[in-house]
Amino acid sequence: MRVLVTGAAGFLGSHLCDRLLADGHRVIGMDNYITGTPTNLAHLEHHPAFQFVRHDVTTFIELEGPLDAVLHFASPASPVDYLELPIQTLKVGSLGTHKALGLARAKQSRFLLASTSETYGDPLVHPQPETYWGNVNPVGPRGVYDEAKRFAEAMTMAYHRYHGLDTRIVRIFNTFGPRMRPHDGRVVSNFIIQALRGEPLTIYGDGSQTRSFCYVDDLIEGITRLFERGTADPTNIGNPGEFTVRQLADRVLALTGSKSEIVQRPLPIDDPRVRQPDITRARELLGWEPHVPLDEGLRRTIAYFKEVEKK
Repeated sequence: MRVLVTGAAGFLGSHLCDRLLADGHRVIGMDNYITGTPTNLAHLEHHPAFQFVRHDVTTFIELEGPLDAVLHFASPASPVDYLELPIQTLKVGSLGTHKALGLARAKQSRFLLASTSETYGDPLVHPQPETYWGNVNPVGPRGVYDEAKRFAEAMTMAYHRYHGLDTRIVRIFNTFGPRMRPHDGRVVSNFIIQALRGEPLTIYGDGSQTRSFCYVDDLIEGITRLFERGTADPTNIGNPGEFTVRQLADRVLALTGSKSEIVQRPLPIDDPRVRQPDITRARELLGWEPHVPLDEGLRRTIAYFKEVEKK
C-alpha cells in the first residue's frame, strides 16, 4: 500500500512510519515540525520506501499518484503543547482533519483518525468504554485539545456516513517510550528527566490521580490491527493497568536509582482524576491487548533518555 502519515515526525507518528515500512508499505510522512522533531525521522532519510513532505495539513493537501490510506496523527498532543498552541491545536483538529478527509475521499483511501482518551474529559464513568460520551469542559484551558478531537471524530463519522468513506477512529490512552520529547509536559518524560538530573519530581495535586500507561510498541500494534481489520466505531487502545501518579514517581525513582525528592504543586484546571481504558472492544474485535509491563517499558524509556541527556 501507499500510505500517508500526517504528524510523521511526532512521537507516535514516527513509530507508526517504522511499523508501516516494516510491513512492506510505501510511506509518505508529512509534518510542519510545529511539535514534531526531524531527528525522529532521520534514520529514514535514505529509506527507499519513505518520502517526507513538509506541509501544514490545515491547508490544502495535494499528492500526486494513488494513495491507499491516510493516517491522521498531526496535532499538538501534550498539555504543554496545546496550552502554548491553543489555536493551532483547534485548527489541526478541525481544518486539518477536514483536509485529510478530503484527500482520503478524493483518492478513495482508508482513513484512520488518531483521537484520544481526552475525549472522555474528567470521566464520571470508570473505566471508560467507547460508549461513554465524556465529561468535558469546552471553555476550560484543556478544551482546545478535547474539543478539537471530539470535532475530528464527528467529522470523520460524517464522512463515513455521508460519503461512505472507509474510516477508523482510535482513542489513544497515555502512551510512553523512546522519542518522547524531554520537555513535552507528559508525566513519564517529566519524571524520568527530573530523576536523571537529580531534580525534584513534580507531582500536581497529591498524586492520587490515576493514569494507565501503555508502552509505544503495544500501542502501535493495536493501531495497526485496527487499521487493517477494524470498524468505523471508535476503539480504545491503551493499557488497562491503572497506577496513581505517586506510584509512577516511586517506580521511576527505583528504576533510575535517583535520590530526588518528590514535591507537590497545585493541580491544573480540569486535570482528570482517573483514566483507565475499557479495552473489551479491542480484545474482541482485534485480538489485541498490551504485553509490555510498566517497569519494562520504563527501563527502555529511561535508557533512551539517558542517551538523549548525553548529547
